[in-house]
Amino acid sequence: MRIDILSIFSENYFAPLNDSIVKRAQESGVVQIGYRNLRDYTDDLHRTVDDRPYGGGPGMVFKLEPLYNAITDIKREESVLICPSPCGEVLCQSVIKDLLCYKHIIFICGHYEGIDDRINNLFPVREISIGDYVLTSGALASTVIIDAVVRQIPGVVGCGDSVLEDSFYDGLLDHPHYTRPAEFMGLRVPEVLLSGNHHEIAKWRKEKAEESTKRRRPDLWERYMKSKHIY
Repeated sequence: MRIDILSIFSENYFAPLNDSIVKRAQESGVVQIGYRNLRDYTDDLHRTVDDRPYGGGPGMVFKLEPLYNAITDIKREESVLICPSPCGEVLCQSVIKDLLCYKHIIFICGHYEGIDDRINNLFPVREISIGDYVLTSGALASTVIIDAVVRQIPGVVGCGDSVLEDSFYDGLLDHPHYTRPAEFMGLRVPEVLLSGNHHEIAKWRKEKAEESTKRRRPDLWERYMKSKHIY
């Protein structure tokens, strides 16, 4: 998979992508991440990427020209354009699985008051929201999405079962986790986890995941029940 990030920030701004699992994925060649500074696609002396909004109002808006130049420079037939936006579909596991199908993802990282909306008339842009709140830059949201996608690529996470047991992977929250010691200040690890009976352990974990989802995220529980055709 190839990922290109269009932004006005340097690679250092995306430091989490150069560490841990995503770093190892790049080193192994499973994914390549490139950074394109939109100022390099301007044609004026001051390398201007933004301007005042028509109609007035606070803040600045990303100009079309640098974006158009950058996208046409790197876009391929199999590319998908992603723009983090509060107006987009909410990021969830099914969206991440869908993004895994693409060989090339281009992230458009907005800043200021946003991007000239005519970009949607020039290219098919998929908007994705990571939640109902405001961030300083789309670069932060892009980092979240990229991390979520890369760790799902087969072979990236050392133990494939870790991904399979992630929260949301099968529509449920994760089950509780415990480690040594087996007892601390009178608090014991559930006996079933110490039994060595893998069938019973798997059953217990599934039950706890369902209980947690039903109690904490009734919205997810409802979707899960519908997906299993249980009403």
